[in-house]
Amino acid sequence: MQVLPGYKGPDIHSRGESPEDDAFFFLDELEAIIREWTAVDYHCRLNSGLVDPGLPGLRMSPAMMFEHGMARAGYIEVPRDRDLAFEFLQTKWRTIQHYGVEIDRRRYNGSALDAYRNIKSPYRDSPVRDGWPFQMDPDDITRIYFRDPTDRRWHPLLWEHAPSASMPLSEDALVFARKLAASKYRYPDDRVAVDDLLERWNLGLGTTIAERRMALRLSRKQAAIELPENDEESVLSLPSVRKALGEPDAGEIEASRPVEVTESGDDDQADEDDFYADALKDV
Repeated sequence: MQVLPGYKGPDIHSRGESPEDDAFFFLDELEAIIREWTAVDYHCRLNSGLVDPGLPGLRMSPAMMFEHGMARAGYIEVPRDRDLAFEFLQTKWRTIQHYGVEIDRRRYNGSALDAYRNIKSPYRDSPVRDGWPFQMDPDDITRIYFRDPTDRRWHPLLWEHAPSASMPLSEDALVFARKLAASKYRYPDDRVAVDDLLERWNLGLGTTIAERRMALRLSRKQAAIELPENDEESVLSLPSVRKALGEPDAGEIEASRPVEVTESGDDDQADEDDFYADALKDV
């Protein structure tokens, strides 16, 4: 909230001379301000990124786009269980050993396996003798997921070399790292292979198409947020901000002003015609 008083900037070089002298906000006040700004200003502001292919000239706000989508498609049912996504991952049947679970020469372990290390598997249809199902994401092999058959809760099991990778590591990236380490070391292990691969990419040595593809899969792109040029007036005019700053509300200011009486005529009809003329000019 860089438009609020007391904003210190992203670093010491971007802040003002004495931001401590300005007003400050508590966390609950900032949360109320952000919620109010989202509902009052952002959801009601026209956004160039919200376009209907049938009416390319019609600009809509998020609230208008929501109403438009509801009128066309109605409500969309979403899964009520937040853990349902785990069931769509790849299932690997493995036995539970004293050291944990091994998948493709990778060992995973966690406290969720403690109660099942020395008991027989209840899954009779398992393709592996005394096998247990584990869910794995090939785009992030730093962890797998185990569902406790007692309480049906999911638990992550970390790869023993996961601390070496500070980001998600795909399965094909590990295969490539093992090949590079095998050509460089006599007895390589996965930790050394991952460290060398990450150092290689940090140094910009990844020149092949396969390396670029894997580097892009590891990197998490953050969606660019479309920010308005200047939100200072709209944010500072919020009732919660004025209340925190001890200033009168904008509604009270408007109520104190004399009411101007204008003749009602074709103004509303003209505005409506202009709206649809602008909306349909490119159709």
